[in-house]
Amino acid sequence: MKLPARVTLVEVGPRDGLQNEPSPIPTDIKIDFIKRLAGAGLATIEATSFVSPKKIPQLADHTEVIRGLNLPASIQLPALVPNVKGFNNAVDAGVKHIAVFASVSETFSQRNIHCSIEESFVRFTEVIALAKQHHIPVRGYLSCVFGCPYEGKIADDVIVDAAKRLLDLGCTEISLGDTIGVATPKQVREVIAALLTKIPAEKLAGHFHDTYGQAIANIVAALELGLSTFDSSAAGLGGCPYAAGASGNVATEDVVYLMQGLGIETGVDLEKLIAAGHFICQHAKTPNRSKVAAAMGKK
Repeated sequence: MKLPARVTLVEVGPRDGLQNEPSPIPTDIKIDFIKRLAGAGLATIEATSFVSPKKIPQLADHTEVIRGLNLPASIQLPALVPNVKGFNNAVDAGVKHIAVFASVSETFSQRNIHCSIEESFVRFTEVIALAKQHHIPVRGYLSCVFGCPYEGKIADDVIVDAAKRLLDLGCTEISLGDTIGVATPKQVREVIAALLTKIPAEKLAGHFHDTYGQAIANIVAALELGLSTFDSSAAGLGGCPYAAGASGNVATEDVVYLMQGLGIETGVDLEKLIAAGHFICQHAKTPNRSKVAAAMGKK
């Protein structure tokens, strides 16, 4: 099966990764980390989230991070926003790209963002309408696509309907979240095949966690079905706080190594990326979960 010549990597470590660390990372270290990621060739880096500091104190410095970056306009720095207040704060800080977060599991939606799926779509409708007025692109995240810690497997038609609904509202792309890392290649093929009956591959992205060590295999399965955008986190930072034992996002270093082996261009310098991962792990005092970083022995 023909694979894409190039893939887009969406680096989520500064947001999805650091929000799960037990203690906040100093703002200047976050800014340095993001600049190192950009210097490694990553052109889309999810910088932060404009949520309540009471809910995620690790990202309470969202405005300072955005204003302190001063990166070239070619580097996209999307921020996650949960509601209109978050959107307005993001725009005031200078954010040019945003993301919204929905779930295909009713229970997970209630536990994670404290509202029903339907209530979350009411919020997103308002946010996306405002984003259109400001000419700000919106990316949509769907969590629990391949399994929920409370409800188990989610029906394909529920997933397809939610993804299409986000696109119809105006999202430019839907990131399919394997939130607790339970997916296998067979399931990935089945779910994505169902989605492709209604949605073109270029509108879909893969967001895989490596809880069961299946993330790289799942990415290959998604590649074979035409997906060419994948979320990943430097050093494998992150995880799902609502699933016991759930390890982090797939490591960006491991994804870049995979793509190099497949002859697929990423635009990323692997050695600089590994250095950026070690940098943030040292400051966060957390282990580097990238297998490639460990194998290459870079310090």
